[in-house]
Amino acid sequence: MDQTIGPSRPAPRRNRAQRRADRYRRHVQALETAPGKGRYKHIYAALDLGTNNCRLLIARAEEDGFSILDSFSRSVRLGEGLGQSGTLSDAAMSRAIEAVKICGQKMKRLGVTRGRAIATAACRAAVNGMHFIDRLKGETGISFEIVTPSEEARLAVMGCSGLVERSYAGALVFDIGGGSTELIWLRMAKDSAERLPQIEAIASLPLGVVTLAERFGGHGLTPEIFPAMLAAARETLAAIEAPSLEGLAPGDLHMLGTSGTVTTIVGIHMGLPRYERRRVDGAWIETGDAVAIARRITALSHQDRISVPCIGQDRADLVMPGCAIFLAVAEAWPVPRLRVADRGLREGILLALMDQADKERRRRKRRRRR
Repeated sequence: MDQTIGPSRPAPRRNRAQRRADRYRRHVQALETAPGKGRYKHIYAALDLGTNNCRLLIARAEEDGFSILDSFSRSVRLGEGLGQSGTLSDAAMSRAIEAVKICGQKMKRLGVTRGRAIATAACRAAVNGMHFIDRLKGETGISFEIVTPSEEARLAVMGCSGLVERSYAGALVFDIGGGSTELIWLRMAKDSAERLPQIEAIASLPLGVVTLAERFGGHGLTPEIFPAMLAAARETLAAIEAPSLEGLAPGDLHMLGTSGTVTTIVGIHMGLPRYERRRVDGAWIETGDAVAIARRITALSHQDRISVPCIGQDRADLVMPGCAIFLAVAEAWPVPRLRVADRGLREGILLALMDQADKERRRRKRRRRR
């Protein structure tokens, strides 16, 4: 049968995302054909499903770390109502699944060859946490693991260790999450020329910005309830057994905060009209100044908090319990200076994956020599 051939049409223009995906796919294919490249052989993905957010980083290794190819973050409120019911709600699980599906599409488009997906406090605490992990696998094809608090803390430290100031004898790292808060005490190794930070102790508080907010109503939080919120944070913190850190005075340490609460505080301290990661990440602030800003934030009405640059609608309720936890930590360990990290868990996952690729390469080389 004859086929009528009409005038040729120009090929449709490929959008930016398609062109970028093609470029990185070619990059991966070229690296896969090059033997013995270790960490440089892969495209990596780190997927973190927390109590409040679903976050993704996709990266490739560089000589001085890694470069980000794509990222994603969405508030899914997975832990919504968990404190009252003990279970993840159907609505919360559906929101999280939809976000994870988007992450899966991004990973496929960019040709991810090695990744790790973790779930944290909400799935640890929920009676149906493992059921949800199975459902995620079935509906998205992505296998999640529920990590322990100590593993979560270890990865957070790995992701932000580059910001631990080597001139200090140690640091207190704290990560205020949605469902828990991780505290990690570091001490600089004296016998290391690079003075690498070593983990001295880890503690996990069963308290985060979502769980503490819900304890006091969850929405439209007012300054009048803040004293009770702060008292709850202090009580939870007092129940943990902190290390003695013998031989170290408060001035020998600095704090390193990796949470949205402290990045918000520093953004306000800088007077930023909108949040800028490149200016906040790695910034220093006197702890007393950070405490004063936290106090100022918690004295504002809900509507006034919304109008503050770097807070906005999405964080207006969560920043108040975050400030309560931060103030409790700052009171318990009065360290003079605070450094802020807009990095942590996902970056730690990426670095751990890259280290594992290098170890596998070395094992293959040893086997070939035998």
